[in-house]
Amino acid sequence: MAKFHAQTAPKKIINAWCMYDWANSVYTLVITTTFFPIYFIAATSAAYPENGDRVELLGRSFVNSALYDYALAGAFLFIALLYPILTSIADARNYKKQFMRFFCYVGGAGCCMLYFFDGFNVGWGIFFFMLGAIGYSGSIVFYNAYLPEIAHEQDRDRISARGFSFGYIGSVILQVIGFALVIMMPENEGLASRITFLLVGLWWIGFAQISFKYLPEGNNTARTKKGWKSLFTDGFVEMEKVYRQVKVMPKLKRFLRGFFFYSMGVQTVMLAATLFGSKILELDATKLIVTVVVIQLVAIIGAWMMSRLSERYGNFPVLIGVIFFWILVCLAAYYTAYTKELGKDPETMFYALATAVGLVMGGIQSLSRSTYSKLIPPTKDTATYFSYYDFTEKMAIVIGMVSFGYIEELTRDHGGMKNSILALIAFFAIGVIWLFAAKKAKAVEEE
Repeated sequence: MAKFHAQTAPKKIINAWCMYDWANSVYTLVITTTFFPIYFIAATSAAYPENGDRVELLGRSFVNSALYDYALAGAFLFIALLYPILTSIADARNYKKQFMRFFCYVGGAGCCMLYFFDGFNVGWGIFFFMLGAIGYSGSIVFYNAYLPEIAHEQDRDRISARGFSFGYIGSVILQVIGFALVIMMPENEGLASRITFLLVGLWWIGFAQISFKYLPEGNNTARTKKGWKSLFTDGFVEMEKVYRQVKVMPKLKRFLRGFFFYSMGVQTVMLAATLFGSKILELDATKLIVTVVVIQLVAIIGAWMMSRLSERYGNFPVLIGVIFFWILVCLAAYYTAYTKELGKDPETMFYALATAVGLVMGGIQSLSRSTYSKLIPPTKDTATYFSYYDFTEKMAIVIGMVSFGYIEELTRDHGGMKNSILALIAFFAIGVIWLFAAKKAKAVEEE
């Protein structure tokens, strides 16, 4: 793999890169975090009231929240298996921007089509929900791959955090617009939500044009003359090369193992939090939406704080501390659900819990991304390396979401989703053990 030492690009290019976070973060906030999970539970329950919280799909009955988990896991599994092929083509032919654009349009179109999901057409809703997830996951690996190309190593924590901050600000703006629609249409909140899904797709595609205009295309003269058949097989060869390199790099190997396990917990909490508030705590949809807006605003501060802490104390100590904090969050969430069973009002505790999640939600993602970009060897084949990173994260999400949904279904009459929350603590615990090992490897290397 060719050696490559990036210098930080001009401010215009940095801002264009950050603007893609502004564009696509509305998907994660509106579709996977607030409006769609709330709408999905409400719409399917209203469409089939005789079934309680169960829905029929492909000849099988599912708990609606578990079906949501499985659909998201299926989308991430599909795109993860495509990563080796896509990133091989992107690196060999310098097609990062083209693939990023393609998946952006796929995801945006999926969000727009959710406008037509009314709760009765479950298959339609699941298909386009998965399409949105595939578009988001497919584009983000190429977006992430730009970071080591446009930023010097010492600037990556700051620029990565800046991208997440752009994303939180942009997503909050559209979240507020969607919330305003719900307020203005109290008699038809379902339609207000569906209009918001449509706006997500348009926002995502529209603002992404800024990134597509200014991000570098790549060096056309360096494009390989290999045939397409060779490129398809080379993708898996390149991934195997990355795997072999990772195996002999103690810091990177142990970091990725830790990242794999703690991502199971982090991503599942983020993706299932609204389901928890809506279904277990039975909180009003309006309150949930407002809470998530607050989380996003707190997350901007959290991402900035974590960037500053990493500069002072180093990436590994900060990551380890944050994961211990996530374990406390899971324990607090279980206790919050327990107080609901005792007939107490869990609302205040949920708000405090949400604020705590906000402080560490964006920071851990931003710091994980920048830590990985520092640990990989200098190379031009950044898409392949970030494909490996994103493959690790997506497989963690698949296992995390499937585990969360399966445990809920398995223990539906004996705790359900509360047991799923406790299971996440094990993922965090294993993750932090591997991070301690990575920290030790770093200390040995620096002696």
